[in-house]
Amino acid sequence: MTKTKSTSATIRDVAREARVSVATVSRYLNQNASVSPEVVARLETVMAELNYAPHATARKLATHKTYTIGLLLTDIHGDFFAPLFSGIESVTSENGFDLLISTRQPERRKGTSHPLGPHNTDGLLIFADSLDAQGLTQLHTKGFPMVLIHQSPPEPLEIPCVTVENKAASRKIVEHLIEVHRKRHIVFLSGPQEQEDSRWRELGYRQALNTHGIPFDPDLVVPGEFDRNVAQTSIRNLINHRVRFDAVFSGDDEAAVGVLSALHEAGILIPDDVSVVGFDDQRMSPYLTPPLTTVRAPTEEVGREAARQLIRFIHGQELTPLTLLPTEIVIRRSCGCA
Repeated sequence: MTKTKSTSATIRDVAREARVSVATVSRYLNQNASVSPEVVARLETVMAELNYAPHATARKLATHKTYTIGLLLTDIHGDFFAPLFSGIESVTSENGFDLLISTRQPERRKGTSHPLGPHNTDGLLIFADSLDAQGLTQLHTKGFPMVLIHQSPPEPLEIPCVTVENKAASRKIVEHLIEVHRKRHIVFLSGPQEQEDSRWRELGYRQALNTHGIPFDPDLVVPGEFDRNVAQTSIRNLINHRVRFDAVFSGDDEAAVGVLSALHEAGILIPDDVSVVGFDDQRMSPYLTPPLTTVRAPTEEVGREAARQLIRFIHGQELTPLTLLPTEIVIRRSCGCA
């Protein structure tokens, strides 16, 4: 075999050296038809010896694909998103796709003008409420591949969704406060009103209160917005208005940081005076003061599974309408456990 080892090697050079047709090489590169394992091994050996790399632009023109996946969000602030991005990127890069990320503020998410879509991607990952029902309907009508993250599709659209179990875990962590630590006046810090995760977590909170005969007090449900500054302000307001509470269930760990800060500055001891628990188990949660009891959500796996589903969608393979990943309670000191 002639070892050309030239960066100018072409697909025809590969076909000739591997003793196959150009069409076979193309099928292997574009993965749009099966190629026998023997031929695959031969092609990979030849391409390595020739230093052959398919030209990305030519590949896109030949297949009418961008080999790009889009990720649409309203926000990328906070520690929550790093593992999500990591999970998505690990799958997209493994499958030969670039990842294009765009953020849109909530007031700009309405309408039919999309920064990402069929003009520059092969499919979209759409994080909770980054695109309204009108935008989803428009893309769905075109048959454009989409997977929703932490959001159910609006009726009657059938769009795959990947999320985590929220309600049962929220109920269990509030029941832990009630049963183990005898808490009766538990604050719930809600997330953004439009976000499904926050609504499910509040339902779990209410179920736990109801099961234990504790009346629901609307004054104890205050904004957290999954934001440490908003959460800090909400807890300060409760303290300043002398609202009685002995525990806080923060809608997520990011908001829990603000809760801890507000309690510390008011001289309220955690967990002696007030227990604090969160949701997500973000990377900083074990290192807070005190370490945060929380619900561990598999955020990185959410990213991986959403990317897998979208790539299956792009390739016309079978999809799972709803992927609900399990969560678990992680006990640390902030609730009062040793």
